[in-house]
Amino acid sequence: MLQGVVFLFEKDKNIDWETRLAALRTDLQRNRIDCVFGEIPIESRLPDNMPAKSGMLYLSDSAARCGELAKQQCCVLPCRHEGNRAEAFAGESYPYVAEKLEEMDAESLEMVYRRLAGLPWDILETRRCRLRETTAEDVDAFYQIYREPDITAYMEDLYEDRNEEIAYVQDYIRKVYGFYGYGMWTVLERESGLVIGRAGVSWREGFDLPELGFVIGVPWQRRGYAYEICSGILGYAKEELGMSRVQALVVKGNERSERLCRKLGFVKQREIDLADGALPVTHSLFIWEAPEG
Repeated sequence: MLQGVVFLFEKDKNIDWETRLAALRTDLQRNRIDCVFGEIPIESRLPDNMPAKSGMLYLSDSAARCGELAKQQCCVLPCRHEGNRAEAFAGESYPYVAEKLEEMDAESLEMVYRRLAGLPWDILETRRCRLRETTAEDVDAFYQIYREPDITAYMEDLYEDRNEEIAYVQDYIRKVYGFYGYGMWTVLERESGLVIGRAGVSWREGFDLPELGFVIGVPWQRRGYAYEICSGILGYAKEELGMSRVQALVVKGNERSERLCRKLGFVKQREIDLADGALPVTHSLFIWEAPEG
């Protein structure tokens, strides 16, 4: 969780940061996030023993200053503006650069901090469930869920080697969450805190619509969890991701998933064959269209 934001700007850029960032600072304070603001002479250096405080996000418009912060393992967000276009912010240390800092808010800085600190984003909550980004620590729970034959009858299994699955999850976090900001997420039961499944929206090669995917562990099936969480995801897809149409591909014979799709408002379009190993597998293609308003 983001606890504080430290602004470190160079003095000679002739920019009134106090006025430019007034709304952002007010929003941070409203969300009980500490705000430390300072304009620093270019020639000054950070203390060599400055701790990389957990919960802190450091912002600066100086590449040299950002480099010092990164070396001390701080979470750093470089800031571009009209006075520092010549500054070079590059490399894995800076996956994000703020182009218009004055247009950001506490929520967006919280998301940047979580990504830089390797913490999962919280996506949404329903009455009984919570949805967040997947972490490597979820893998053991996934193996428990996928060991049931009913789960793998209609979907691809996990890697046999646990280390391969962990590597896949870590790569997914970097390349999918880091690029799109969404994907397949982890479903938790709010009351118990247990991982009960996976669900989300992602892209399938060869198709031009985002796809809804979901799996709920056998012990939690037939209790309305899948409908509850998928309804929340479709609302999120419309309101937060700007998606007006979403597809679902259901293996022929998976009648429970077909019923769920129809209950969610999907309409079956046609049947298509998709490669699965040596033989094609017939799928039903469903399309959901976001309601107007």
